[in-house]
Amino acid sequence: MQNGHQDHTNEPTNHDDLQQPLLITHTSKPITPYAECSIFSHLTFSWLSPLISIGRKKPLDLDDIPDLSGPDCANGSFPVLKNKLHRDRLINNNNKLTTLNLVTALIITTWKDILITAILAVIYTLASYVGPYLIDAFVQFLNENRESNLKGFLFVFIFFLAKVVESVSQRHWFFKLQQGGIWARAALVAMIYEKGLTITSRSTVGQSGGEITNLIAIDAERIGDFGWYIHDPWLVILQVGIALIILYRNLGIASLSALVTIGIIMLINLPLGRLQEKFQDELMKSKDNRMVKCSEILRNMKILKLQAWEMKFLSKIFQLRNTETKWLKYLLSTSTTIISIFWVAPSFIAAITFATCMLLGAPLESGKILSAIATFKILQQPIYNLPDTISMIAQTKVSLDRITSYLNLDELDSGLVESSPRGSSDIAVEVINGSFSWVVLSNNLTLKNINIKVFHGMKVAVCGTVGSGKSSLLSCILGEVSKVTGIVKVNGTKAYVAQSAWIQSGKIEENILFGKDMDTEKYDKVLKACDLKKDVEILPFGDQTVIGERGINLSGGQKQRLQIARALYQDADIYLFDDPFSAVDAHTGSHLFKECVLGFLESKTVIYVTHQVEFLPAADLVLVMKGGEIKQAGKYNDILDSGSDFMELVGAHNEALSMIDSINTNLESENTKVNEKDSVEVKPDDTNETKGQIVQKEEREQGSAGFSIYWKYITSAYGGALVPFLLLAAIAFESLQVASNYWLAWASPVSPDEVPPVGGTTLIAVYVGLAFGSMLCIFVRAMCLTTAGYKAANLLFNKMHLCIFRAPMSFFDATPSGRILNRASTDQSTVDLTIPNAVGVFAFAVIQLLAVIVLMYQVSWQLIWVSIPIIAICIWLQQYYISSARELARLVGVCKAPIIQHFSETISGLTTIRSFHQEQRFQDTNMKLTDNYSRPKFHSAGAIEWLSFRVELLSSVIFAFFLIFLLINVPNEIIDPSIAGLAVTYGLSLNIIQASVIWKLCNMENSIISVERILQYTSIPSEAPLVIDTCRPHDSWPSDGNVDIHDLKVRYAPHMPLVLRGITCSFRGGTKTGIVGRTGSDGINISSIGLHDLRSRLSIIPQDPTLFQGSVRSNLDPLEQYTDEQIWEALDQCQLGDEVRKKEGKLDSPVNENGENWSVGQRQLVCLGRVLLKKCKILVLDEATASVDTSTDHTIQQTLSAHFSDSTVITIAHRITSVLNGDMVLVMEQGLVEEFDSPLKLLENKSSSFAKLVAEYRGRSCSSYDS
Repeated sequence: MQNGHQDHTNEPTNHDDLQQPLLITHTSKPITPYAECSIFSHLTFSWLSPLISIGRKKPLDLDDIPDLSGPDCANGSFPVLKNKLHRDRLINNNNKLTTLNLVTALIITTWKDILITAILAVIYTLASYVGPYLIDAFVQFLNENRESNLKGFLFVFIFFLAKVVESVSQRHWFFKLQQGGIWARAALVAMIYEKGLTITSRSTVGQSGGEITNLIAIDAERIGDFGWYIHDPWLVILQVGIALIILYRNLGIASLSALVTIGIIMLINLPLGRLQEKFQDELMKSKDNRMVKCSEILRNMKILKLQAWEMKFLSKIFQLRNTETKWLKYLLSTSTTIISIFWVAPSFIAAITFATCMLLGAPLESGKILSAIATFKILQQPIYNLPDTISMIAQTKVSLDRITSYLNLDELDSGLVESSPRGSSDIAVEVINGSFSWVVLSNNLTLKNINIKVFHGMKVAVCGTVGSGKSSLLSCILGEVSKVTGIVKVNGTKAYVAQSAWIQSGKIEENILFGKDMDTEKYDKVLKACDLKKDVEILPFGDQTVIGERGINLSGGQKQRLQIARALYQDADIYLFDDPFSAVDAHTGSHLFKECVLGFLESKTVIYVTHQVEFLPAADLVLVMKGGEIKQAGKYNDILDSGSDFMELVGAHNEALSMIDSINTNLESENTKVNEKDSVEVKPDDTNETKGQIVQKEEREQGSAGFSIYWKYITSAYGGALVPFLLLAAIAFESLQVASNYWLAWASPVSPDEVPPVGGTTLIAVYVGLAFGSMLCIFVRAMCLTTAGYKAANLLFNKMHLCIFRAPMSFFDATPSGRILNRASTDQSTVDLTIPNAVGVFAFAVIQLLAVIVLMYQVSWQLIWVSIPIIAICIWLQQYYISSARELARLVGVCKAPIIQHFSETISGLTTIRSFHQEQRFQDTNMKLTDNYSRPKFHSAGAIEWLSFRVELLSSVIFAFFLIFLLINVPNEIIDPSIAGLAVTYGLSLNIIQASVIWKLCNMENSIISVERILQYTSIPSEAPLVIDTCRPHDSWPSDGNVDIHDLKVRYAPHMPLVLRGITCSFRGGTKTGIVGRTGSDGINISSIGLHDLRSRLSIIPQDPTLFQGSVRSNLDPLEQYTDEQIWEALDQCQLGDEVRKKEGKLDSPVNENGENWSVGQRQLVCLGRVLLKKCKILVLDEATASVDTSTDHTIQQTLSAHFSDSTVITIAHRITSVLNGDMVLVMEQGLVEEFDSPLKLLENKSSSFAKLVAEYRGRSCSSYDS
């Protein structure tokens, strides 16, 4: 088979979501018939016929695909590999895993499959050499004067039997290799995932989310694909050895020259192999860097668009892609050189061998030459595959090294915390002389001298300024931070509520249950305690509403309340709350504290971090933290006058309360007086609005990929100008190959008695000349293919990313990042490396098939009567099969993204998952998602062998009839025996080539799906233009800062209900307006100007603080517009200057992915620093200081007042004191404007919502909540 298993590796590895959410239920399905099929069904792959029949009638869905049997499931493969690695570590007494350990474990655990495929490979090799071994005898038989064809029919039978054995052995060889690859991939993915559940949070500093994602998306996949090549290193020796035996039998000692030439060609592989490994390694590193940045950008696209930074960050992606394509170009150039050498290698081996025969005086008869040609044609496969094997070994080694490196990352030390059951002690949590550091073996302690003792049922409050170590204290109790000295004891189960809400994509109900069984009574109590009942009623599908990725369709307050509900439902003994009340309004915060902390959890131990001083008096113990130490500890009243640190926090809080008290609220009014100038129009609810989940099922094309997809791909590079040259070069190469072999057959005598028509020198000279012509053609073909593929890949990459970056936010809200990342990683890799080859080898295989058919028809025209119906049957089989194969390939692509998305979600929520001891459940989910991917991949691998077996069998029938017709024609002297022998030589490969054509067509159709999926994202509806040249605002716009809103209606997506349902209001320039609730114009219509002109003139701080991987400087000034002095000034104004000065790198101090090495409060201050640098006329603050203490908030409010005194400031805040000093207050309720007036006028009406909100805040602030 020409380039046989090299083509199999080109199977598409595209990937995306089959369904959302990830929290899915799994029903049992029938086990694949492969597990219990008969011998005949197994041999002929008939066990797949029912599935292919279903696929013929309708597009296959995942539910149509049977489950895999036990050993092939992730649950079957993972424990075997894990146990083997564990035993190796015990035997070697070494905790560090080496690449050799991993390779050895993979081989030993799959040794049966490796042995079976090795036996099948040997059988295939022996059967494939039957033809070359007998061809000389067959030509001599054709040249004889004979009375009976009995011997001839015996030849036919042997040839046919050898072809059948060759086909059966190869088909099962290939299928078992794929089966083993699927097994290995599933085990590795499970192992990578399990490691992800145990690594320390700081271990991932050097391993970003994009890099870890690539381990599953690319590296584990590549190791699974390596099965194709596992036997090649030793099989090529066997094949060369058998070839030499046949050559020695025909050509004598001259055959040794063939061995020497083959050896030289193989030695050329050594430097080329090293180059391939180097280029592959660099390519993967550059791909990792790009994926890291791409993942970060997608996660924070909202802030990029709000700041008008998206095109700047797109240019960073293009810069990273340029580095990647540099190595891609080197890799492809090396491959082009190798292909050029090895495609013509058989011709040059033949030329040198025949020239040696002449020098040694060995007779060159046509039968012996044809036998040698047939042998060299078989050798062409291992010789041609050798560079691919070396390349794949290099790629696989890189992938194995990367996975090994990841598996060696530091794991969480289970001994950091001494855990025991609830009843073992009266003490719930105890830390004795504790010192902790996020960085292992670092002198820079995060926490020091920690001594606390918490008894069961106690309520412990933790307070302190930004960056004082409050969250780290909870982390040390959870065992998440490295212990330097001391003892940590925890008695009982734990539940944790993180400061940054972690929500899984899935239904609300599933997020609350979090693996527990439904208890309706408890569930309702939890919803009531967390004030979620009203929210659930408002949502279009109640608690069955699907939450988008990272809770995109929930407010910050809703996400926190959902987190609290999840914790409450677990019924744990100890609850750790990391400032969840900051994200909710005053009323909801009071409700949560009273109903949850003091009510629902009355008998539980609760340790809560808070910036709300009003929640401190209710605590049995208050811990005041500063600089990583507990500065004060005791009851609220006891420590009130004992230290300045606590007084600083309480003093700021009292100052805020005095502001409320200073406002005269004695006036009473029956009705709310609305400012007549700032009119408010309340619109009725949209009764006709459509309902739909925000996250829709992944779009999956059905049916044929279509000619348009091929046309777009082919013409994307230079308008398709290189395609004719590519085809001409391929046709010329095959023509010259046939001509050179035809020349040898014609110019050589059939027997020693005949006089050759030309001399030996002429014979070899012409043959070498034709070989050089072939080499030139194959070089041109390879260059055209590489150049066109490289250009097309870059154009598709650029176009897709431009469309993604220009897409509206509704696209990102409704599209899980896994779908986009899969197109940017695996689909793009397929377009970079696989598709050009898939298209090229298909075209080349068609040309080869035509050459064989023409040659056979020339010798035996009667063959047409047999071949036409058989070829028709082959085409019908291909059409019968392709609909199932196509959908299986699409399902493979669609089922991969949920694995990656689930993995990404797990990494981001590790602390929560571990605190609830849910690791096993998440591992089980990963196993199920992995099996969902393996099922279509396994059956797709079987389906292609189902087709190939049948087509090869039919092709063997054509070849048998061809031989029979030869027996009839040659005695009648219709054809020269030498030419007949040449036709037989080519006919020996007919079954392989014909099956190859159909297989490569299917493979190309499967691969082109990656192009189809990328093209889907090149037609995303775009936002409004960034700049409209005919309508550019003046440089000073907005000069006054007026904002007019008229009948504004907003929904997350076209199929979603309205979230803003007709708002009309005006914000006068320079006014300070506060927007509260349950959780612009300046003479220009903003819809008429470009988005960048609009967004760049506004300053917006979103609710979730966003930092990018890089430095402090790049986070404050990504567009590089400001001087260091201006940046330092902004840092000082946002209270971060001193903190940054302490760091070694100052402004160049590193910021890790997601800003993980900065506290949430510090991240909010960095975001504030951005707007202080920008100094826009309109400033929008969305909970910009929710995660900072009252004292810091007060200082920031003063800073904003001073620097934005003449700007329009719109503040969304749950801290009432943040809006009381404003000019106007806008009260929102269920997407409508409820009240809009000055704070004083709204407070005059004690029945107004705002007045009630202030009264609630004042009431809770004065209350101790003591029960």
